[in-house]
Amino acid sequence: MLDVLEGFVLELRKAGIPVSMTENVDCANALSIMAIDDRSAFKYALGSCLVKNHSHWQAFETVFEIYFSRTGRKIQDDEQDGWDQFLAQLQQEQEGIQDGYMSGLSGGSGEPISDEEFAQLLFKALRRGDTQLANALARLAVSRYAGMEPGRPVGGVYYLYRTLRNLNLDAVLEGLVADELKDVDGTSSEFQARLVTDDYKARIDALRKEIEAEIRRRLVADRGAEALAKSLKKPLPEEIDFMHANREELAQLRRSIQPLSRKLAVRLARRRRHLRRGSLDFRSTIRHSMSYGGVPLETKYKKPRAHKPEIVVLADISGSVASFARFTLQLVHALNSQFSKIRSFVFVDGVDEVTHLLEDAQDIGEAIHRVNTEANVVWVDGHSDYGHVFEDFYERWGKQFTNKTSVIILGDARNNYHATNSWVLKELEKHVKHIYWLNPEPMAYWDSGDSVVASYATHCEGVFECRNLRQLEVFVDKLA
Repeated sequence: MLDVLEGFVLELRKAGIPVSMTENVDCANALSIMAIDDRSAFKYALGSCLVKNHSHWQAFETVFEIYFSRTGRKIQDDEQDGWDQFLAQLQQEQEGIQDGYMSGLSGGSGEPISDEEFAQLLFKALRRGDTQLANALARLAVSRYAGMEPGRPVGGVYYLYRTLRNLNLDAVLEGLVADELKDVDGTSSEFQARLVTDDYKARIDALRKEIEAEIRRRLVADRGAEALAKSLKKPLPEEIDFMHANREELAQLRRSIQPLSRKLAVRLARRRRHLRRGSLDFRSTIRHSMSYGGVPLETKYKKPRAHKPEIVVLADISGSVASFARFTLQLVHALNSQFSKIRSFVFVDGVDEVTHLLEDAQDIGEAIHRVNTEANVVWVDGHSDYGHVFEDFYERWGKQFTNKTSVIILGDARNNYHATNSWVLKELEKHVKHIYWLNPEPMAYWDSGDSVVASYATHCEGVFECRNLRQLEVFVDKLA
């Protein structure tokens, strides 16, 4: 068990979940005082010791299901033998089931039942809420429909698709709801119909999870836990690449913005309160030294005035970098209390201020949508032109900034071979406190093709690779 636990912890670390040596020891101690035959209790005991962030729970569950799959429960690949074993087990465990419920399991002559009869049996199991029978049918459905072949390099999603396609669970759900509501006297209310639908959805979701678990168990038996964990590994929310995120990953990122902003706000406020101290207060130090016989053992400092930087965000919202700009704008405005003032500008080949759209909105997602649709950011052809944008930006707003202002430029610096006008940043640098550039492209791609990062980098205090929330968090922490 300790060897399995060691591999499990190692895989969690590879997935990006931080697990310390102390937590590993705590986990081993927990296993020594609990019964590991209770799989649910075992899972949550491990989770309580190893998972510290709710957004990491899904990755933990995936690795857990791989390393602690139900390998002891095997169903033979031969369908006839599988049915015989299943019927014998069911006869023993389902003594209270009516005879009509058991009829039709085989074709009367010992032959496996047809697809239609299998579907009817599954329908009855879900209708009655018989979890044990539904789970057994789920495992048999994998043998019957998945078409799994040992050694075949196919992902579990393919086998799951084949199984669910044959079961057609959407049609099963409609049939279950219709069958339930037809037994109700009179017309059913919308509320009652929703309750019935939610109940059957939960049963079908449990069936789907059992099918996934069975497929995963068989893949582990065929390929090994480490190989399967590597193939199923997904990035944590804070490691999802802004520019290549799919719809599901974008939803994860949106859910992660607010918790991240709260954590950063607390950290920044604490750091301002405790880590910053003013210059030496000589008079106070000498006065307090009198209690030590004139020896200045305790130095005193003047309390610093609270300092919150002014932030100007200039964001490229063209093409694929739009997702990066969206999440950065959301995070910066969620941290509004930590900055004395925030002004936001967006551009493509023209530039426009959108501060009012972000400040007035109740929902930041709706505000970002208004920015994308209402901002006047197209000058000629809607292709990025950093040189023209910087020149226009400096002429219209540059003199409004002071030595308390920090300018953050968001973009990939791909200028479509236009003039860079890097002199604008040189002039802007004289008026503001800092200029930072956040680039969502990997550093290896900088200054390749039409990228002109180096032309602007000489006039910036820092140019940072910022492809995910983890890197964005590091930058915001540095900013304050």
